[in-house]
Amino acid sequence: MTLDRQPIGLTIPWFKLALAGIFILSLVLRFWRLGQFNTLVFDEVYYPVFANRYLIGEPVYNAHPPLSQLIIAVGMWIGSHLPFGQDTANALTGSLRTTFSYRWFNALTGSFIPVVVGLLAYQLTSRRSYGAIAAFLMALDGLFLVESRYGLNNIYLVFFGLLGHLCLLLALRHPRWSPPPPRHFRDYRQGKFRLIRIISDRVTAYFRDPPPLQRRHKLTLAGIFLGLAAAIKWNGLGFLLGIYLLWIIAWILRLSYNNRPLTPSKPQSNPLPNLTQLNPLHLFSYFALIPSLTYAATWVPHLIMNPNPGFWQMQQEILTFHQRIGSGSAVHPYCSPWYSWLIMGRPVAYFYHTARNPQEMIPAYPPLPSGAGKIIYDVHAMGNPLLWWLSTVAIILFALLILQRFLSGNSRTLLFTPATGLSLYLVCNYAANLLPWIPVTRCLFLYHYMAALVFAILAIAWILDVWLQSSYYVYRQGAIAILLAILLAFLFWLPLYIGLPLSPQGYQMRMWFSSWI
Repeated sequence: MTLDRQPIGLTIPWFKLALAGIFILSLVLRFWRLGQFNTLVFDEVYYPVFANRYLIGEPVYNAHPPLSQLIIAVGMWIGSHLPFGQDTANALTGSLRTTFSYRWFNALTGSFIPVVVGLLAYQLTSRRSYGAIAAFLMALDGLFLVESRYGLNNIYLVFFGLLGHLCLLLALRHPRWSPPPPRHFRDYRQGKFRLIRIISDRVTAYFRDPPPLQRRHKLTLAGIFLGLAAAIKWNGLGFLLGIYLLWIIAWILRLSYNNRPLTPSKPQSNPLPNLTQLNPLHLFSYFALIPSLTYAATWVPHLIMNPNPGFWQMQQEILTFHQRIGSGSAVHPYCSPWYSWLIMGRPVAYFYHTARNPQEMIPAYPPLPSGAGKIIYDVHAMGNPLLWWLSTVAIILFALLILQRFLSGNSRTLLFTPATGLSLYLVCNYAANLLPWIPVTRCLFLYHYMAALVFAILAIAWILDVWLQSSYYVYRQGAIAILLAILLAFLFWLPLYIGLPLSPQGYQMRMWFSSWI
């Protein structure tokens, strides 16, 4: 994938080097002490157990699509044959497996997410500095770090969803293509069958002048990745919903401007105006049909090994299962309403054990009596508080910017300027991944916010990048101070992300609110 063209000479490709450095940092943070807790942590009691059943041929029944368990199963098989990571093992999955085997593939996948976010930011704005800042901030989020270090499934959902968006943006950046406009449009624009003839001409134009081959490949990959995101969990459909919203808005803007193409002749700093080069048939083909076929295909290995219940019955049972789950502390002590995610109101404790000294085995069986432990090992699924709070403020500011543009009557240029085009993209995708949780009545957890969080972090990254490029000294220094503060906050809460030993005083010092405990 070509990010930019470097002139011949000694020019340093600092953007590629920055992404490489961030990837290495992410890799180290995710693999360091990966197998230290020789047990099943939080929902590892489900996913690695189900994955092992696939490997040994036992029946599997889960309330989510099977793709994440199949991926973990592949990782477990490979991890069992590696020459390293074999020092700790247990039989909690149903077979003797090393803890490294059911965690390492998550750690590797999670290490790529900051890089994908950086590439996504670059494709949106053509600004390398923005891409580097976005990748750096993603690497400093605690929830993504925790979710990457255990055999869970949320990392795969976000990873595939972001890859789908990245492929779409790459396709939109392809040399300009647009099907010819409907012929004789003016002759029948007031006619009785205007809508039918417009649709007919659009469909005919698709077959007469299809997208270039490279663009079709990228759009196909986008549809496949978005289908894979939905095959991890159904809430992966939020990434598709965001694309639908953007496409509808782009066409509304185009039609309100006398059906003229939104893309002007001069090059743009973002590819979003090219959305109207995709007609309804493109949208259906690449972002409905291909994701649906991909989703169905991911069920094939499961159905071969577990033919009953069948495909359609399993979809009904998944839906029924989640409808039956209640909410509140009676269901789970760490349930949290969707609006509390914006301020990280209720993080989730994934692991908590005490020991008398750092040399003791963790976890110790049987556990120590209350008060006997002098050292606390805690893994908290919580984000970087400063990053979360600032990202929430940033995405709200972006929403207000769009609202102000609509109220001022300048909505036609929403997709053109870097700030408003980026704002529309981020707000639409943030809303698509957050607002569908409002009517959900089942118990929800903080990790359900991960998909929306990415777009909020992209919002604060843009503000910081603009400040760093500002001619005002106070803005530049303010951006540097905020980046440094986010880094220090990450280091401060790092023991809770990785599960490093803490004294009771050190643990309490990091629990700023009673709802965090």
